[in-house]
Amino acid sequence: MAAGQQGADGSAYGWVIVAAVATILAIAMGQLVNGLSVFFIPLEQEFGWPRGAIALINSFGLVGMAIGGVAMGVIADRTPIRPLCLAAAGALGACVVLASQATTLPQFYVLFFLAGLFGAGLFTPLLALVGNWFRTGAGLAIGIASAGQAVGQGGVPFLTAFLIESLGWRGAFLAQGMLTLAIILPLGLLLRAPPRPGGTAQALADETVPLPPVVAMVWLSAAVLFCCVCMSVPLMHLVPLIQGHGIPGPDASGVLFVMLMAAIAGRVAFGKLADLIGPIPAYLTASFWQTSAVFAFTRIHELSHFYVFAPLYGFGYAGVMTSLLVTTRSLVPASRRATAMGVVAALGWLGHGIGGFQGGYFFDLTGHYTVSYANAALAGVVNLVLVGALLVAVRRRTPRLA
Repeated sequence: MAAGQQGADGSAYGWVIVAAVATILAIAMGQLVNGLSVFFIPLEQEFGWPRGAIALINSFGLVGMAIGGVAMGVIADRTPIRPLCLAAAGALGACVVLASQATTLPQFYVLFFLAGLFGAGLFTPLLALVGNWFRTGAGLAIGIASAGQAVGQGGVPFLTAFLIESLGWRGAFLAQGMLTLAIILPLGLLLRAPPRPGGTAQALADETVPLPPVVAMVWLSAAVLFCCVCMSVPLMHLVPLIQGHGIPGPDASGVLFVMLMAAIAGRVAFGKLADLIGPIPAYLTASFWQTSAVFAFTRIHELSHFYVFAPLYGFGYAGVMTSLLVTTRSLVPASRRATAMGVVAALGWLGHGIGGFQGGYFFDLTGHYTVSYANAALAGVVNLVLVGALLVAVRRRTPRLA
């Protein structure tokens, strides 16, 4: 292992943290971010609910994550990470198990809100932990850890589609909740904070940033709000979009799976790119990739074409989250990184909730997804403007950091 890629204490334990965090994110974020996508048709068929109302289930979960992310980030900067992770895993698993018994929309809304509120402890605090374990090469480490989320966002809906066919949607929720408890709780026991930096010079370097932390957080929060409005539409509505062409659910979820498998490579690649060219240019590149390609989903009608285009889109879009996290790390002192990531991610989850809801809402109004995906592309343009302006501002202060 290269010295620049060792953990903060010079040992390999930082990579144990990366592996544990990647697995936890795969299971937790796969359920909370877009795992509901394969439940649209079963819930619509059983209860007759419109897709906008069903999409709100996911939106409530993401609003809960937005609120919980801020609180969990603040807590993580002040308390040990292990009990925080264990409590979050227990809450998430319990809420998903209870969702298997829900019979009304308000019940789903409350359960997913609580799952997001407390399950947020499994996102930003853990990625902040990974970043703190690596003084150099943090982009690659965060990229690998966040690739776990891509695995989950593709794998959880894909496997859940088969669970629904075998067990029904209630059995699928029950199985998800039990697996969450059985896997994440043991992994949480592996987590611990890195040793403190040795020496005044290193401690000072960890606290040196080009912009006032509050300015950086506000700027990034505004950008990621629009970025995630764009991102969430294909994540939540690609499966039903494909099913609208008469393609079965497992095949449609297979496209999402392939897209997010490509996203694994994208997250790692853009993490390394952030180490090479700087986090903000990497974020700008990934954002342009996502924005320029998202509307094309509405121009595709054949399953084979979806399978070709989806992984190309997935590789580039996936770099957004990795680059955002590394950018946040570079603009905020080490002592406030979990808090900053919590605030920035909060706006991201709100963007996911807004984007997912508007996708279902405009489908209900028009009977197709054209307007939904057009709105996604427009939000992506706003994000590009904000990120470009941030790059200019940071380069004026510290060209080398940008």
